Amino acid sequence: MSLLTRTEGAHATISRPPRRRNSPVPAVAATAFLIVVAVYMLLPVYWLLVSSTKSQSDLVATPGFLPADWHFGDNLSALFSQQNGVFTRWLLNSLLYAGAGAAVATLLAAAAGYALAKYSFRGREAVFSVVLGGVLVPATALALPLFLLFAEADATNTFWSVFLPSVVSPFGVYLSRVFAAASVPDEVMEAARMDGAGEFLIFRSIALRLMSPALVTVFLFQFVVIWNNFLLPLVMLQDDRLYPVTLGLFTWQSQTSRLPELQTLTIVGALISVVPIVLTFLLLQRYWRAGLAAGAVKS
Repeated sequence: MSLLTRTEGAHATISRPPRRRNSPVPAVAATAFLIVVAVYMLLPVYWLLVSSTKSQSDLVATPGFLPADWHFGDNLSALFSQQNGVFTRWLLNSLLYAGAGAAVATLLAAAAGYALAKYSFRGREAVFSVVLGGVLVPATALALPLFLLFAEADATNTFWSVFLPSVVSPFGVYLSRVFAAASVPDEVMEAARMDGAGEFLIFRSIALRLMSPALVTVFLFQFVVIWNNFLLPLVMLQDDRLYPVTLGLFTWQSQTSRLPELQTLTIVGALISVVPIVLTFLLLQRYWRAGLAAGAVKS
């Protein structure tokens, strides 16, 4: 080996910067913070699980976070037999309100967002500004105007008084527009038009498939919003057979001073009411995939 080669190798060895050792402190701090947040979020769920296994006497006499004698089976049986099984009806009402309402809201939001993203027409930005304004308006501010509108139509205390307001999702329209603009290439639409496809066929066969991750997100958000909706049914409904599970459990909780056994049933009912939301997330999470449009257009 020549002297020049050895000298270059020595210089390369000397000029190599030293490796920095990553400090474990930020990782430990981040992990500790996430653990604290997880405990904070899961503590009410833990209390709900423990309390639902207690009898009414144990619920009052024992600490809330400590288990007692197992009475979950008896509580579950009492829950579904109370008032001739009215809890089952409340649960089915919530599934109908949330499931059908979220599906219709997702379809309407997809169509509106696709049109706002892919078609140019006069007043498009004004319409989108109104949609954004709708996102900022809280649901509590709309409850009384909606009640007055349905009262004029003599439609209060009906299924439609809760269902129809639930199918409007300004946030879903906003999210659909953003995702349609990013995931539905104009070249694919032009190619479909050249093949003789109509606008509705393009939307149904191409756009909906490419927008599916966003639409699943819209459906889940709207499902949770409708399922947890309390104020609108409270304002609109008087017939307990039309109650969703949230309003039904509230009526039981308001009677616990007169009927203490309803407190346990309310807790068990609250636990059961969480199950459909968890199952919906677990069943649909595999559809949360992005990049469905990758490779649709050759670069």
